[in-house]
Amino acid sequence: MLFIAMLPMLVRTAAGQTDTAKVVGTVLDTTGLPLPGAQVQLGSTSGVLLSAISGSDGRVSFTLPSWGLYTAQVKATGFAVLTRRLDLNNSTRIVLLRLESMASVSADVIVSTDVGEISLYSPDPSQKVMVREELLDANPGRPGAPVSIPGMPIETASGGIKAPQYFVPGVAGDHGEPIAQYIAVGNYLASNNLSANAHGNGYADPNVYVSAALGSVGTDGGAFNVLEGNHALNLAATYSLRPQVRRFITLTGDYRDIDLSAGFSPSDPEKKEWIALEANYGNGLTRTLEHRQQYKWNAMRVFDPGNHEITLLSIGYYGHSHEGNLIPVGYGLQLNDTIDPRQQDQTHTGILAANDVWKVDTKDELSSSGYFRTYNLALFSNFGEGLIRQSEFRTVEGAEIRESHRFTPWLEAMGGLDYNEDDIHRDNLDHYLSGNPQVFGSYLKVLANNITIREVSPFVAVHGDLGTHLHFYAGLRHAQIELDNTDMLKPAQSFDQWKGFENPKATLTWTPGSGPVRWLPSASFSIGQAFFTQDPRISVATNSPAGSAILASPFERSHSEQLVLEKEFNRNDVRVTLGRTTTTATLAKIDPDNGLADDEGPGTLKYLTASVRHQFSFGMVQAIFSKADARDDDTGLPTPEAPRTIFDVLSTLDRLPLGLHGRAEYEYVGHKLLDVGNPDHPQQYEAIPVGETRIALVRPFMEGRLQLGLDGMIARGYTGQTTETFAPGWEVGNPPPVCAPGVDGVSNNFDCGTVERAVGIRMVSWVGGSISWRFNSGR
Repeated sequence: MLFIAMLPMLVRTAAGQTDTAKVVGTVLDTTGLPLPGAQVQLGSTSGVLLSAISGSDGRVSFTLPSWGLYTAQVKATGFAVLTRRLDLNNSTRIVLLRLESMASVSADVIVSTDVGEISLYSPDPSQKVMVREELLDANPGRPGAPVSIPGMPIETASGGIKAPQYFVPGVAGDHGEPIAQYIAVGNYLASNNLSANAHGNGYADPNVYVSAALGSVGTDGGAFNVLEGNHALNLAATYSLRPQVRRFITLTGDYRDIDLSAGFSPSDPEKKEWIALEANYGNGLTRTLEHRQQYKWNAMRVFDPGNHEITLLSIGYYGHSHEGNLIPVGYGLQLNDTIDPRQQDQTHTGILAANDVWKVDTKDELSSSGYFRTYNLALFSNFGEGLIRQSEFRTVEGAEIRESHRFTPWLEAMGGLDYNEDDIHRDNLDHYLSGNPQVFGSYLKVLANNITIREVSPFVAVHGDLGTHLHFYAGLRHAQIELDNTDMLKPAQSFDQWKGFENPKATLTWTPGSGPVRWLPSASFSIGQAFFTQDPRISVATNSPAGSAILASPFERSHSEQLVLEKEFNRNDVRVTLGRTTTTATLAKIDPDNGLADDEGPGTLKYLTASVRHQFSFGMVQAIFSKADARDDDTGLPTPEAPRTIFDVLSTLDRLPLGLHGRAEYEYVGHKLLDVGNPDHPQQYEAIPVGETRIALVRPFMEGRLQLGLDGMIARGYTGQTTETFAPGWEVGNPPPVCAPGVDGVSNNFDCGTVERAVGIRMVSWVGGSISWRFNSGR
């Protein structure tokens, strides 16, 4: 692989041997990132006790009176105390100390560093790491996003197993194009995005995780970290699995769905290896039964020979279900939540990933990583103009090598090379020609492509201190992208194009310290450029230009600016984030539901997010409010489907009567414009505001080994709201007719809708229960 070929050029010679008993350690959080501010104590059997606080890069150092057996103890806010026995000698002088879990259910929901505590690996001051124990399941016992991230609503344009997407203020990322998702493997970010997915410009599928195996979820602004590449424009969400899992079995369900998950691990607590399995069956919440099946595994092995920490990850997933999909708003009950009972989805994927972190010496660290993935999709949908099938099979491979070096206590640098490749085979769109909801009928090919998206990105970054109060980060990621599109129906539209561009990033932070200005908030300012690759498939409309000329630009570019202010006082944390992102002229979503490619034009997004968090001795409460304005720079009109107002309140209470632990979250998404109108459809559509209340109660027994849980959601309205044009003659209560065949069998068969309506998925309130048993032995 590429990083193996690069290895001889980047490996540094280890430091020479020395008789001084000096130990250097690095404290990592549960995600594998360096953790500043952790208290580390090192004690010996003879009574020697040494103490240190980890720096911004997570490092600590000790000078020992002699080599021998020592006990290391690490304490950090929000995490359980880590205790390790160490046999220290000249060959084990470099130590990795990785925290394994949070302290208790009363710890902070958000483990976010101070605005001034940035590092090479975490340079975004808006970054938040949310520990799994404090987050509510978004859909316990059902498919979809595994957790609810405060301030980031989850919407779906379907049902069943179809992947839902997180939203952020002012971003209409229905398929996740400007939102990156990563799977943390050690300190490596393996991409979970599926560029040029058969359903449009691409989305990420969070269905692959066994919920109980998740350790944390981290989010940041997306554009300010050189380690984050394609799709990281407005948000990057990183899912981290637990380094250790205690053996368990959990049954979750209600009268419509049932889910069984189990985790297995060695009885030896020193071994960091486990496998978690999950099986799910059910019919969902809507009136159209899903007949859903899901099966998945997550497995991890972490071992640390010498100065290395090696992480191996394996994920497997299969899912199949029928689905309701979008229906005209207000007619869910009349239509049994579907306009076509033939709609269904089938997906399977497998992921293998590895990461090696080598502490070469006290100042140098070398990481080498790689992953391989397969993915298959077969999705049957009806968006008002007849049944379509979107299908693909792809392989994905990636590799990264990077080295970091600490020049002085106040200056460090990093450089590396990242490689990613998506090979998408049979990226097809077919249109079935039967309007009978009981018959598929013959089908017509609309799109058939083989696509390769290849990215080679060298990157460099530097982080340092400018005195006591100022800290800086600067980085550059050069993206060299190949977009190879083979159109099997219209060979003239095929093209192979390389494009290179720079993505600079920079952050400057200021902290008031303990002097006369200590009453001022900490502040940071960041700038960054980012990109995502467009879907290279061209419009199905007739008279299209040849080759890549159909694309306004094969790459969406963005420039982002971010200001973060933070003040902590009396167990309160107040944070305000102001941001502005401009985007280049871009191709609209090439959704096969409409098959029409339009230039959206350049756009500007402005947003303000304010959050307040207060921690009690028995829990915490947090409120987030976001306001955004996203517009087309050419027309001045609002960007359709971009949420303008988001409000979220999350609370955890540990000392409820009867020994209960409780969590509750209220989330509100306000009005947003769905369609500004056009000459063919002059009417404007606006989404109905949506409010959701999630609750979770847990009662532990037998010292926590047995847990009984109650989950529920109170909701009304429609999620995934958008607009669709239905075929002529369609009326509520009748199946949508198939468009009449045209001369070439393409445009008139696929984009003939004239009846425009606001559509969505009807939301249903529910309540369910769970029972979990955690075995006394093992982890």
